[in-house]
Amino acid sequence: MSASPPCLLFVDDEERILRSLRMLFRGRGEILTTSSGHEAVEWVRRRPVHVVVSDQRMPGMSGVEVLREVAAHSPATMRILLTGYADMDAVGASVNEGEIYRFIEKPWAAQYLVETVEQAARVACRDFDAAARRPAGRATDATVAARVVVLDDDGALAAQVRELLPAAVRVEHAPDLEGTLEVLAEHDVAVVIARVSSAGGDVADALKQLKRLRPATLAIVVSSLRDSRLLIGLINEGQVFRFLLEPAPRELLRRGLAAALERYARLRTQSDLLQRHAVDAPRQEAVATTTGRLLQAWRRLREAAALRIA
Repeated sequence: MSASPPCLLFVDDEERILRSLRMLFRGRGEILTTSSGHEAVEWVRRRPVHVVVSDQRMPGMSGVEVLREVAAHSPATMRILLTGYADMDAVGASVNEGEIYRFIEKPWAAQYLVETVEQAARVACRDFDAAARRPAGRATDATVAARVVVLDDDGALAAQVRELLPAAVRVEHAPDLEGTLEVLAEHDVAVVIARVSSAGGDVADALKQLKRLRPATLAIVVSSLRDSRLLIGLINEGQVFRFLLEPAPRELLRRGLAAALERYARLRTQSDLLQRHAVDAPRQEAVATTTGRLLQAWRRLREAAALRIA
């Protein structure tokens, strides 16, 4: 972490919550608190703020709106949504609009909240310092040699993705998880687009494991499940990049793909940004070891990841 203490900004419309947070984080950095989302955004516009922790349900400006504005004005600021209401629309928007680092529910576990905010602060301090030292350069072409794999049993989603992306992007269709892992073991993949049909199935667990092995690979999930528990797990344990309800709106999918390819290009050239995609340890081991062939595919992917690190 940099020599100066991190600046932590907490936003909540309940003063008792703000008092609790001030006490919990006393001595851990410069602490700012406000009950106004607009004031929070103004602070971020005027000065460096390393971490913003915002409640979701507030009058005037929701937490998702606050974090979306924070991301627009200060991309290096880490963003955490803290709320007692895990409704699906808020959780989905926190990913798609706020690109949050973690989703934490009230009442929070004090140790977990402190550890999460401190981890976010360390990442943000490095990012602020690196951004100050990084020379300005030309934007990287996000489509050059990029590869996208679509996990989709009937191929319809893969066909839609091919229509939306330029010819320079190679789109591969994998009808099952085993095929997806084989592609990942053989190639650098920018984006995995997966249709998730079961909250407790292999695919959701695989996406969580994948982020630990390939932090630069971005995941876009398409699902018919309005399951906030599924999505919170994918945020905290898998850093899912976008979550779209099925059928995926064409324009939202196009914008998500473009943003994911751009982010991948930045991660490949600015490795310090990979810390922003660190994930919580999965609450349970992946169930993707149920068949012998699937286990072999996982082993190949793990070995390939180990070789890239070595």
